[in-house]
Amino acid sequence: MDRAATSLPQQLLVDPDKYKSIGKGFSLTLKEDGARGLAKGWAPTFIGYSMQGLCKFGFYEMFKIFYSDMLGQENTYLWRTSLYLASSASAEFFADIALAPMEACKVRIQTCPGYANNLRQCAPKMFAEEGVWAFYKGVVPLWMRQIPYTMMKFACFERTVELLYKHVVPKPRADCTKGEQLIVTFTAGYIAGVFCAIVSHPADSVVSVLNKESGSTAVQVLKKLGPKGVWKGLVARIIMIGTLTALQWFIYDSVKVYFRLPRPPPPEMPESLKKKLGLTE
Repeated sequence: MDRAATSLPQQLLVDPDKYKSIGKGFSLTLKEDGARGLAKGWAPTFIGYSMQGLCKFGFYEMFKIFYSDMLGQENTYLWRTSLYLASSASAEFFADIALAPMEACKVRIQTCPGYANNLRQCAPKMFAEEGVWAFYKGVVPLWMRQIPYTMMKFACFERTVELLYKHVVPKPRADCTKGEQLIVTFTAGYIAGVFCAIVSHPADSVVSVLNKESGSTAVQVLKKLGPKGVWKGLVARIIMIGTLTALQWFIYDSVKVYFRLPRPPPPEMPESLKKKLGLTE
């Protein structure tokens, strides 16, 4: 369920002459397609990002344990940011393979008027015209977009939570209620989402145009958009991604609370490392 978008941000990217701003894009979409236009492509969005989210969060926890066991307790603490980055990058690599087919369908529905109205029409048509490659031609730029995005999402979230409890929240996490902990989760998620949107936006622009134009390559699209074009629609994505990322972390943490799953506290320096550094008496 990552970056589940309505059609408006995609339209800002692939048709900037028509959709010159968020406000104009919103009003034009409502005028031309009604309220349904804002939810165009909802089925591949829901299916694709549900599959991706399941793989992303699941593999992240798995790789974090795997890499932590390789590093050992002390190095896990010292290199925790690198651990978050490596674990999230590994998880996203596999998650994008699950996402790519639905992402291709979503972008084609949203950005090619008259091509298809829903997933049932779009997927068979794309397969008939271009074969299996139609669903995976965007996987490399998808990795370019999503892997930096996810690395920022997880590393920024983990470190922001750590800093909030250390410098902002007036009491230890163990003394906070579940509700207070979830508020910290939501806040850290939103901050992480803003940075995610900025980091991944240029590649997102390339993916959107690439899935619209048959036969184009990522390099050709990048040259066509230019330095300014790749940042078109950034404000819309910051608003969307910030909110979505915050909600994703909030839901993920809420599920853990509800089912009483392990929720490790922010990392603390191991006693053995404190002794080595002379921080204990």
